[in-house]
Amino acid sequence: MRVRGVDLALQEAGNGRALVWGHGLMGSTAQEDDAALLDWPALAKEHHVVRYDARGHGRSQATLDPDHYRWPELALDMLALVGGIGEEQAVLGGVSMGCATSLHAAVAEPGRVAGLVLMAPPTAWQTRPRQARIYRALAAVIERVGLGLFRFLAWLPRPGSSHPALARLERSGMAHLRRADSRSVVCALRGAAESDLPPPEALAALDVPVLILAWTGDSTHPVSTAQRLAETLPRAELHVADSEEAMADWTGRVTGFLAALPPAAARSSA
Repeated sequence: MRVRGVDLALQEAGNGRALVWGHGLMGSTAQEDDAALLDWPALAKEHHVVRYDARGHGRSQATLDPDHYRWPELALDMLALVGGIGEEQAVLGGVSMGCATSLHAAVAEPGRVAGLVLMAPPTAWQTRPRQARIYRALAAVIERVGLGLFRFLAWLPRPGSSHPALARLERSGMAHLRRADSRSVVCALRGAAESDLPPPEALAALDVPVLILAWTGDSTHPVSTAQRLAETLPRAELHVADSEEAMADWTGRVTGFLAALPPAAARSSA
């Protein structure tokens, strides 16, 4: 689909309430399939699931301006995609960068958002500057030597994480970097380095249902961000998993959350 000057690769399945989902930084829909954090076919049995590769990621077209990859800009892509699929309103969601994109979209146009599903909220506010420095350093390294180092690391055994699902997410991310364009990766990293979640006062004004799914043992997606969001967003519920077993019901939680929302408005012709 043509969205704000670029062709975005997307997948649509199912009918009913629309869930528009964004992946994480340097990820893609294919990478998320490998990570298997949610059962997408099960969700599509009852809902209209729309997943897409953000600009410069996966199979989507890239632009080579880091400003285009700042989270408020990616949020405008997400909102344009909602209109492009013929939806007046949708539930927005995503993991990490996709979570941040959804929050910025909701702040920008709250009337277009029926709810939010926020998985693995990233570093934010007080914890953001350190992560931004890491992204800038990675961008500088890739710009100098390319993605060869990451392609090598993808073949090495990964150290154990707090639970297998997180390790699987890390492995899939490294593996898919082997096929990425180093120029777009640099832009995405620099855009992320200049980004943060919306200010808490803006989030406190969002009167929409929110489901927050977080995990422990990951400094890039600290539980502290999820907890702060749960405290700030007026209608949020938070679930924190400390093992793969604790994450096993996440698809069911998302399905139940979507089913509890008021009926969706009829789709318009895109």
